[in-house]
Amino acid sequence: MNIKQALIILADRDHKFSLRILFSGLLLVIFSILYFGISKTNSTSHIEQIKNRGTLNVITRSSPTTFYIGYQGPEGVEYQLASRFAEHLGVELEITSVDSISDIFIALQTGKADLAAAGLSITPERELNFTFSPAYQEVSQKLVFKQGKRWPRNINQLNGELRVMAGSSHAQKLLDLKQHHAGLSWTETVNNSSEDLLAKVLDESIDYTISDSNELALNRRFYPELAIGFSIGEPEQIAWAFKKSNDEGLRAEAIKFFGEFRKSGELAHLMERHYGHVEDFDYVGTREFLAAAQTKLTKYLDTFHKAAGDMDWRLLAAIGYQESHWNPRARSPTGVRGIMMLTLNTAKHIGVKNRLDAEQSIMGGAKYFKIVLKRIPARIPEPDRTWFALASYNIGWGHVEDARILTERQGADPDRWVDVKERLPLLRQRKYYKQTRYGYARGNEPVQYVDNIRRYYETLQWISDEVELEAQSSKTMLAEQSTPVTKAPKQAPQDKPAVEEAQTEN
Repeated sequence: MNIKQALIILADRDHKFSLRILFSGLLLVIFSILYFGISKTNSTSHIEQIKNRGTLNVITRSSPTTFYIGYQGPEGVEYQLASRFAEHLGVELEITSVDSISDIFIALQTGKADLAAAGLSITPERELNFTFSPAYQEVSQKLVFKQGKRWPRNINQLNGELRVMAGSSHAQKLLDLKQHHAGLSWTETVNNSSEDLLAKVLDESIDYTISDSNELALNRRFYPELAIGFSIGEPEQIAWAFKKSNDEGLRAEAIKFFGEFRKSGELAHLMERHYGHVEDFDYVGTREFLAAAQTKLTKYLDTFHKAAGDMDWRLLAAIGYQESHWNPRARSPTGVRGIMMLTLNTAKHIGVKNRLDAEQSIMGGAKYFKIVLKRIPARIPEPDRTWFALASYNIGWGHVEDARILTERQGADPDRWVDVKERLPLLRQRKYYKQTRYGYARGNEPVQYVDNIRRYYETLQWISDEVELEAQSSKTMLAEQSTPVTKAPKQAPQDKPAVEEAQTEN
């Protein structure tokens, strides 16, 4: 080998060595980018991740107490709370509803959801894997059976199929009870929601189920045949659930949010809005109202629609039922008459000549309610403004204003119905009414009056929504037929108006 060949070999070796160094350097750079990029991602807090993507991902389930699509869009306590929390964080709410409790906890564990707002009870078993926000509601578990069946008063008297949702706190409670009641048996389902199980009790597919007290209260407005056998265990706390993690930032924000929400009175306001009017259940009254809605109401439906104008006709109809049970000839010893039970002076003021004429009474009642509503300060938001107007329709604005003044003196909010409804009954007590301008009043009556109308109103909303869905379905079926047949609607017979005795009112 000569010198020239040796130099060529050395140069080739140096070139290969340089390439190896260059390649190794590139690998080191790529590894560093990946490593530090991942490390940076992992160091980003949960809150920062939520704000970076601009959405709060919440997992829930469909029920009247959590989340559902109502007449005016998404509704439910959990939806309302989650929406406010998203606003608190400055992001949009992305809410997903699943069918089973286990799917909720899987979504948390896998990171598909930031939190679960699904009416979840805090239990020792759940606290092993999850953390919770401050509790915002207390519920009790109720054994539910169908009215008319044998009333079970304790666990030992169950005689039939008991079915609950798999993964629920109800299932866990039954496991605890079985330690002391060896004969206790039940089935668990992943295919039925809590509302589905209540429906199965009604159609007698099963004999019993367990329901949280708040959900049962809402359902009994529409299904009064749902009866309570007994309470199971101690009351439980409802809260949001979070995946256990070293990063507690989101939960800390939730604790702060609930503290502020409670202190401001917003939490009590929200709870009153959804549950304040359903605490007292009247089985007979609910059945009578549902029956009247299917029979009596049809006679006056067009008139309520016509009279309502820009207000919800269902609210006007609910007022009419509370006043007279939709009886056009209703009279009271105090002199009020007709479907809307107008006083003589009110009737004259709004131009009603015959209070016993159903159409005149309804039109007059609508006109009078709108006059009352205009007197309520515009700064009071809905639905509270309507509840104040209803109370005024019943007892007069002067007494309602007296109660608002008492509310403010006691450090509460005079523009919130939840605060004022607590003070209205004080107008019966001398030490309070002597401080007021308008004096004594049976202040408990407008509270009950408003609660009743709210129940009737929500029930009419539910009924009319069902009817509209059926009507839409019928229209779709007719459109699909090649030769649709259209029948003229049959007019419901109108009651012949009674003639009001003019001589008794002059």
